[in-house]
Amino acid sequence: MVPDSGADAARAGLVELRSTPRRAERRIVVLPALNAAQTLAATVADIPPGSVTEIILVDDGSEDDTVAIARSLGLTVIEHDRRRGYGANQKTCYDAALARGADLVIMVHPDYQYDARLIPLFVGFMELDLCDVMLGSRIRSRRDALAGGMPVYKYLSNRALTVLENLVLGQNLAEFHSGFRIYRREVLEAIPYHRNSDDFVFDTEMLVQAVYFGFRLGDAPMPCRYFPEASSIKLAAGTRYGLLTLATLARFLLQRVGLARFEMFVRRHGG
Repeated sequence: MVPDSGADAARAGLVELRSTPRRAERRIVVLPALNAAQTLAATVADIPPGSVTEIILVDDGSEDDTVAIARSLGLTVIEHDRRRGYGANQKTCYDAALARGADLVIMVHPDYQYDARLIPLFVGFMELDLCDVMLGSRIRSRRDALAGGMPVYKYLSNRALTVLENLVLGQNLAEFHSGFRIYRREVLEAIPYHRNSDDFVFDTEMLVQAVYFGFRLGDAPMPCRYFPEASSIKLAAGTRYGLLTLATLARFLLQRVGLARFEMFVRRHGG
């Protein structure tokens, strides 16, 4: 049994911890959008009122009513003059969020695959200074992922790549391929993301760079939702993504052992 004095001290410590005010942070949601008219309103409606400061949608040449719907919802809208690619869309997202003074940048795919109601809970990990990057994992279990509609081949490729990424990067994430991410401002200021791909592998490059620069990655489960209206990378593009992910891991290893140097591992600030 813990002595009374120790128990009192423990209780006092918990009271102090729970009463410590959280930092007032400017939280900005960024939505990298392409033909998201059917799911955008539902995605935005799930964001708890008062949980974020601003919502920015960057449109990458949609051919539907994505921009009109975004404006009707009162979002900050930025339009690309032409289709530039998924990675290029995120580059614009992060540039805009940083320019607006974001302390936390919350990237959510506007295709309703990810549950935006969980934003305050995920932000909590950041406010308690447990992580610098936080991801929403759709793979709490194989049963949940497949029941949520994730195709078997996507599940298997996701698991295989994630196992390898954990091994190479020294992490223990449930999923590296999430479209729900929160970055601290300091992470985005350090990572030279404009040197990254304009394609889908941009997501992998961001996490590999975050690990290389010593930032802390974390994740927590969120529901898996696959349905016809949600965007989904096609098989050919997915294969290319997998190969480019392997190439990114190879660059990380070569950089770490000193056999090569890559511009993607040179900090934006501080060299």
